[in-house]
Amino acid sequence: QLQLVESGGGLVQPGGSLTLSCAASGFTLEYYAIGWFRQAPGKEREGVACIHGTGGGTDYADSVSGRFTISRDNVINTAYLQMNSLKPEDTAVYYCAAEALISVQTMCARTGGMNHWGKGTLVTVSS
Repeated sequence: QLQLVESGGGLVQPGGSLTLSCAASGFTLEYYAIGWFRQAPGKEREGVACIHGTGGGTDYADSVSGRFTISRDNVINTAYLQMNSLKPEDTAVYYCAAEALISVQTMCARTGGMNHWGKGTLVTVSS
């Protein structure tokens, strides 16, 4: 059974850092682009960062560019989102998604429609 499981969320102070993980099981991750999306209370889900299956291409939302880094380790079927200089407006539930045959730009521009999603992990940035 194909599954994505996020972990690493929590409470962090403004300016702090967190690393989220997305562990895949039931399929070979390297054949899929991976995206991190987030949804804050009362807001639409948005693409945060996306990475090509081989890790050769990435795309970031303007709001996180320079602060967040997406990466992947296809050997252990896991993707990551390193988040630095966190701001209160980064508070949201963060989801990872996997999709085949899609560019990272197209993936990150979507708010849904990917075939595979995790259940999300909550990130709260607050003092």
